[in-house]
Amino acid sequence: MEDQIIPVDLEPQKKGKHPKALYVLFMTEMWERFAYYLMVGILLLYLIDDKTGGKGMTEKMGADVVGSFIALVYLTPFIGGLIADRYLGYIKSIFLGGSLMALGYFGLAVPGNTALYVSLLLIIVGNGFFKPNISTILGNIYNREDLKPLKDNAYNIFYMGINIGALFCNFVAAYLRNQYGWGYAFAAAGVGLVIGMIILASSLKGVKIGEVKKERRAEDMPLSKIFSYVFLPAIIAAIIGWTIPSLIFGTTIMGSKSNDAFIFACLPIMAFYISLYVKATGQDKRGIGALLFIFGISIIFWTIYNQNSTGLTLWAQKHTDRTVSPTAEKVAGSLGFL
Repeated sequence: MEDQIIPVDLEPQKKGKHPKALYVLFMTEMWERFAYYLMVGILLLYLIDDKTGGKGMTEKMGADVVGSFIALVYLTPFIGGLIADRYLGYIKSIFLGGSLMALGYFGLAVPGNTALYVSLLLIIVGNGFFKPNISTILGNIYNREDLKPLKDNAYNIFYMGINIGALFCNFVAAYLRNQYGWGYAFAAAGVGLVIGMIILASSLKGVKIGEVKKERRAEDMPLSKIFSYVFLPAIIAAIIGWTIPSLIFGTTIMGSKSNDAFIFACLPIMAFYISLYVKATGQDKRGIGALLFIFGISIIFWTIYNQNSTGLTLWAQKHTDRTVSPTAEKVAGSLGFL
């Protein structure tokens, strides 16, 4: 049975013209990415800072916390997408996720380690509900026949919103951190996300955003079965990875207990996807094989990419020359910058 899709805009679109819903989602995602990249861009520096109100962690501990946080941020959209698809719907999931993340960002401004870890957990769970579903809504909008030719272009425009938010947040984070302190910078991330939620909420009546009503199909795997096949074995494997290597070898395999737990947890998930490929036949087997190949390339890319939150941040902190030479100062003055 096919999914029932509520049209995005009841009036026909002019040829080559994007619906207003695209720009609403553009602004919402721009502010959400502004908030996320503002927070994750300074998180490690906050954790290892011991002079201006940071947590005073070692670099190893700080990188371990940030790396674990990012890994879980990429895990939860799988769960949040399933729940939205089958139970909550996309709009409710976006508002739920946005609210949790905003609480998390504001919570990072509160002193104390308990507030830190609870806030990171709120952001992890909130991201799982927000991130996959706003992109899904955009895809559903452009499933309409007269909009399908514009779909690729729409995603390019949407992605520019991500880039704009990720660019300007750095200047806001640096200014607030240097002038007022860490708490104000993290709170700015919460304010940014609230702005995004307000933009979406205020536009729902004037701009009809499509919502897919999924009907239960016989071939859909129940969430309980997915949990028992994927997440329960991953949790058990993570516990084994956290405890066994240290007991047997006297040290960790991947540098820290959390790294070992994460790698072990990935093994049953990998086995699950490989089993799907082995059991599939015909066109399904080719499609799953192509996805697994893309997954492999993506793992390499995102592993390198996310060094910007740990390794590259530490490198920039230690090796950036923050002094201005007399010649450069003279040139800047002649150009009116000083």
